[in-house]
Amino acid sequence: MVEIVYHVAVSLDGYIASPDGGVEWLPSLEEGSDYGYSEFYASVDALLMGRQTYEKALEFGSWVYPGKPCWVFSKREIKVEQPDVILTTKSPNELIAELNARQHKRVWLVGGGQLASSFRAHGLISEYIFAVIPIVLGAGIPLFAASGPQEKLKLVECKPFPDGAILLRYLQDKTA
Repeated sequence: MVEIVYHVAVSLDGYIASPDGGVEWLPSLEEGSDYGYSEFYASVDALLMGRQTYEKALEFGSWVYPGKPCWVFSKREIKVEQPDVILTTKSPNELIAELNARQHKRVWLVGGGQLASSFRAHGLISEYIFAVIPIVLGAGIPLFAASGPQEKLKLVECKPFPDGAILLRYLQDKTA
């Protein structure tokens, strides 16, 4: 069974991007630690993202998610030039079936908040990894776009970094 991991950077006040979708507030990986990103990226076989996240990733120049299939959820046609990018209009449950058929084991739900909310509403996220960045944005795109069912999580890792960022890793609490 495929495992869906929602791994995202988030501000102290719960935003994953500024109101215009900007991520310039994120620390540059060139400034030092990659906050475990390289190890995490090596641990996943595929990626999932929404159209807005995909379009934001294209602004960085060369494709920043090489070597892994990436499903982009979009209700409208968009231009795709990367060979590993697959556009989809499937529901989260339909895509889970496809990922299982392709024998993917661990898949990164890159973003954004609407897509994460959709997967969470269906109980499909098995692991949450939040890189909490010490900044208060005041407004922006929230970690989850909509409310959903209550979900009890179990903290399995808490790793602080010298710049004040904290990596939090949670699993679904099966005892709740």
